[in-house]
Amino acid sequence: MKAVIQRVVRASVVVEAQTIAHIGQGLLVLLGIAHDDTTEDVRWLSKKISQMRIFSDAQGQMNASVKSINGGLLVVSQFTLMASTKKGNRPSFIQAAGPEMATPLYEQFVQQLTQDAERPVATGIFGADMALELINDGPVTIVLDSKDKV
Repeated sequence: MKAVIQRVVRASVVVEAQTIAHIGQGLLVLLGIAHDDTTEDVRWLSKKISQMRIFSDAQGQMNASVKSINGGLLVVSQFTLMASTKKGNRPSFIQAAGPEMATPLYEQFVQQLTQDAERPVATGIFGADMALELINDGPVTIVLDSKDKV
């Protein structure tokens, strides 16, 4: 399971010209699910994201988590994070989980993050063609991979 987390001033998801979700200051999480991901990956990634100290404290140091600043969370599925670009110029998505497996893990991740962060989590629509609007804060962008947790 891979996530690109972006610290944002604000972010929103638009589907068919309608804003379906938005947050103020917080984290936009782009989530890619591989065919070998499990509930263990969900738990690890959610805990890591909810506790990651990438917001400024009173002294201007990156010492605060999204939870501690009462920030927003927006999760958007993005199978293209699983792209392999080793051969040729056309990415392969063979490592990405199909919808029958990815959908329940995505929903489980959203539920786990809601629990770990102790706040509601806004979402995109799994599998939809979405437009994201965001203002990256910093910019701070971090890539996490549950397979690299050791």
